[in-house]
Parts: sequence; structure tokens; C-alpha cells
Amino acid sequence: MPFWWPLIVLAFAYAICKFLLMLIPPNVPSIDVDASDVLAHGKETEENSFIYIPPRGRSQQSDKKVQCYEPATMKYLGYFPALSPAEVKERVALSRKAQKTWAQSSFKVRRQFLRILLKYIIEHQELICEVSSRDTGKTMVDASLGEIMTTCEKITWLLSEGERWLKPESRSSGRAMLHKISRVEFHPLGVIGAIVPWNYPFHNIFNPMLAAVFSGNGIVIKVSEHASWSGCFYFRIIQAALAAVGAPENLVDVITGFSETGEALVSSVDKMIFVGSTAVGKMIMRNAAETLTPVTLELGGKDAFIICEDADVSHVAQVAVRGTLQSSGQNCAGAERFYVHKEIYSAFISQVSKIVKSVSAGPPLTGRYDMGAICLQEHSEHLQSLVNDALDKGAEIAVRGSFGHLGEDAVEQYFPPTVLINVNHNMKIMKEEAFGPIMPIMQFSTDEEAIKLANDSRYALGCAVFSGSKSRAKLIASQIQCGVAAINDFASNYMCQSLPFGGVKDSGFGRFAGIEGLRACCLVKSVVEDRFWPLIKTKIPKPIQYPVAENAFEFQEALVETLYGLNIWDRLRSLIDVLKFLTDQSSNVSRTRKSH
Repeated sequence: MPFWWPLIVLAFAYAICKFLLMLIPPNVPSIDVDASDVLAHGKETEENSFIYIPPRGRSQQSDKKVQCYEPATMKYLGYFPALSPAEVKERVALSRKAQKTWAQSSFKVRRQFLRILLKYIIEHQELICEVSSRDTGKTMVDASLGEIMTTCEKITWLLSEGERWLKPESRSSGRAMLHKISRVEFHPLGVIGAIVPWNYPFHNIFNPMLAAVFSGNGIVIKVSEHASWSGCFYFRIIQAALAAVGAPENLVDVITGFSETGEALVSSVDKMIFVGSTAVGKMIMRNAAETLTPVTLELGGKDAFIICEDADVSHVAQVAVRGTLQSSGQNCAGAERFYVHKEIYSAFISQVSKIVKSVSAGPPLTGRYDMGAICLQEHSEHLQSLVNDALDKGAEIAVRGSFGHLGEDAVEQYFPPTVLINVNHNMKIMKEEAFGPIMPIMQFSTDEEAIKLANDSRYALGCAVFSGSKSRAKLIASQIQCGVAAINDFASNYMCQSLPFGGVKDSGFGRFAGIEGLRACCLVKSVVEDRFWPLIKTKIPKPIQYPVAENAFEFQEALVETLYGLNIWDRLRSLIDVLKFLTDQSSNVSRTRKSH
């Protein structure tokens, strides 16, 4: 019988056993999370049943309260305290104390924490999405795509690969240290700080929290003042899951407030993760510099969307509109600059116009609308100013979407999807981050021109390239300065949670997600030890021991050539000289390099 038959049988038996084990459901406990106060939609108490009118032209910060309301209907949701610097430092100190215990927890316990979260998320998708929708104005479908799926994908990736990438990793020791073992160890940093935006309130909390907690850290997260209501509810889910695995209290904390709260957090933690605007990112860096706190910055984006003449126009039009509507105040990685080959320019605009005409905006929980409200107060005015600037400089509106039934108090929270043509890079719409449902379309003639246009931006987060030739699309994408590139797709990178996410230039630096993001939550420690201890120990060669010998430098020359010489014969001759130096210290050994 051939020798490889037993190996095949063993491999087949292993696969069968593994499959059978997959059929056994894991023992994952359920958790109870009080949602009575967020499920009261339409049944608010008299105190919280009014329409909220935010003050215009001034900040809430003087009130020391974070006021919360539904942007789609302007219904009041309540308020949360704006924490003072002293209160922030106290919260961080409590997390630091809890982290010392959690750092000793096993990966088995950490995986169970993830499974408990995953079970709750899957069983309560509608609740999670509805809370996100009420607080940010997005549709339930957008909430499912951006909140639920991305978070579940991150959890399953950590369950599958997280421990592998946090275990000590062996490295080569090089020629001079052959007698050593080298490795890299990944230890928790301590307490991670995160300041996250409002666009995806569920995922923006869970994304840094999952990486931080799984790598043994504590974390304190400041949620946006525009999404504090949902953030504080999502925090309850985390608390319940941590309690279920016996984690120490205060390991994870969610805090609310304004800039003062965020500044205090930056100066108190061991690592800072910030997702937001470029201007605030620079402020974070300045504050972090005072304590040399490392930072990861994921900042603004102005993603280029390139469509070659051999692309499937009808398919790409659908993807393009989806990418634009996702940036309607809800997606920080929205497509904001469209470059279409001149041969299909008219056909693409025609297809996009048909789709946009069918799009309707309205309160996301009151009907089947394709897009919801804009979360930020007065942002629709900013979007209109970008459109007006483009129109003044020669652009035209190709088509605009429609509104559904809007309450009189919420009209200003909506902006119709708008397609602009005849745009150029002198217009603000092609230079500034819009964060809204505006599709400015330029045409190009050659691939080189498209690449030049795409790189003509201070932002460099992501890009998408569409072509009937995969190799052509890959070649174009490889020449675009950005941290994330999708070939014949848009924003699919983020669903691959093994990949790092982040940008360059004014879009920030550092990465979260993937192996790089997970290890960024760690103290990366290099460790070297003797391979055959105590049989072989590191000893300083006699010629370079103090006091050094007269021929110490000649010894070093010979040693360097022995280890690193390009010619094997020269290395062997040098090795003989090294041995002579080591065995005959009384003679004046010297070498004539010229003879070699």
C-alpha cells in the first residue's frame, strides 16, 4: 500500500471530526439588556414628547448637557451630562484598575465575550438598527449594512484569527545571533481612548472596543454629541456581555460631552484612536504630543470613483448612487468625486439620472424611503453652498431626487440627492469633503488623466476603479495615493475585516481593523534569548574584552567579513583568521587584505 494512503485517511477523518464538531452549537448564554426606554417610540412621556429646536449659531457646550433628538422628526430624546476633565480622568483611572485584572484573562474567556455579543446582535438586529435610525436619521437598510454586518464580520474574524495574531511570533535571528531565539510579543497597552463620530453609532463604538478588549486592554470611548442617546444604549449591551464572563467592572466605559471632555481623554490614556474631521484630528495630535501619546487618525475622505469606457454602465450606476447616498451624512468613506471616461459620459449620466429620480427621502421609520435625514444641524445649508459655488462656476444640475412626507419642523434636516455635471477642480465640491448626497461627475480621456485627477486632492482615504479589464483597473488603482482601493466595487474593503483601514495625507495615518489594527492596541516587544541555554552562552570574544587587545579592530574586520562577505571563499579565509585571533592571543596576528 502506498505510504501516502494513511495520510489521506487521517486527513479525511480529521475533516469529518471537525465538521461534526461544527454541528454542535456552542454554549453561549443570553444576556438581558434593558431597552424599555428606547422602545418607547411614539409613547414618550409628556416630558420627552415635544419637538426639539436646537439653538442656531451657538453651541450647546455652555449648557453642560448633551441634548439628543431625532434628526428625521426633531422629536426630543433626552440629555446626557457633559463630563468635566476631572470626571474623565476618574473614569480612565477606574478602567485602568480593571484592565490590570483583565490583562490576565485567557483568550477562551475573551472569545466567549465575543460570542455573547454576536448572539445578542443577531437576535436583536431590528432594535439595534432602529436605535441607530432614530439617533442619526439613516434608513433601516443602511443601518443593517453599516452597523450590523460590519460588526458581525469583525467579531467572527476575531473569533477565527484574533488569538493567532496576538500570540508571540518567531523571527529569524540573523547570522551574528544564530545561537539566539528571537520573537515578538504583543502585550496590552493599558487603557485605549477613542473619540468616535455619529455616522455609525453602533459600529463606531464596537469597532475600537472589540480590538481593545480582545487584546487585553481597557477602553474609554467618547461618543459624538450628535449620537449620545444611541451610544449610551449600546454601552448597556457591552456591560451585560462583560458581566456574563465575569470581567471586572469599568473595563469599558462610554462617556458623553463636548471638546473639553475629549481633550481630557487624550491626555489620560495610553493610546488614542480618533475618527473625525481633519481639523479636529490636528488638535488631537497637538494635545497628544504633550504626553507623547500615540494616536491613530482616520480623518476626512474625498474618495475618487473612476469608471473606464469598458465598464458595465448600468451596474456601475447602481453602485455609484449607493456610494453617494451612503455619504448622505452617514458614511465617512462615501464616493465624492466621479471620473467617467468621455465615451460613456452621457450614457452614465442617463443611467444615474433614472436611478436618482426614483430615490425618495423621508423619515426612515415612517415609510419605505431610500435615504433618511442628515444628522448634523445646519449641514444642509453647507451642502447647498457647495452646490451654489459649483453652479456659479459653470456646473449644471443633471437631476435631483425627491422628498417624501416631511414634518414642517424637520425640513431643514434633509437634502435631495443631487447630480452635478460639467464640474472641475476649481469648484469647492471637488476639493472639500461634502459628507452629503451630491454626485459631481467629471469626464476624462486617458487613464493617465484619471490618475492625475484622482491624486489631485488633499484627501487620500480610498478609491474605486471600474473596468472590463481587471488588470487595467488594478494598474490604475495601484497608482492612486490612498489607503484603501476597491477593484470593480465600492467600499467592499471594510467588509474584509482582515484588512487594515485608514488613509494618508489629510485623511490621517495609522490603521484600525485587520492584523495591523489589532496589534496597534498592543505594546510590541522584541525578545531575544539563548537558544541552547545553559550549554551555550553569549561571551564577549577575548580580543574585544576590556582592556581591548591591540589587534581588536583587525579581529572585528575578520568577523564582519566572515559573517557578511559576499564570496564564500573570502568568508572561509576570514573565519580562519577569526579562529587564529581567538586561539593565539600572544602572537601579533594581522592580515593583509590585499592578498585576498
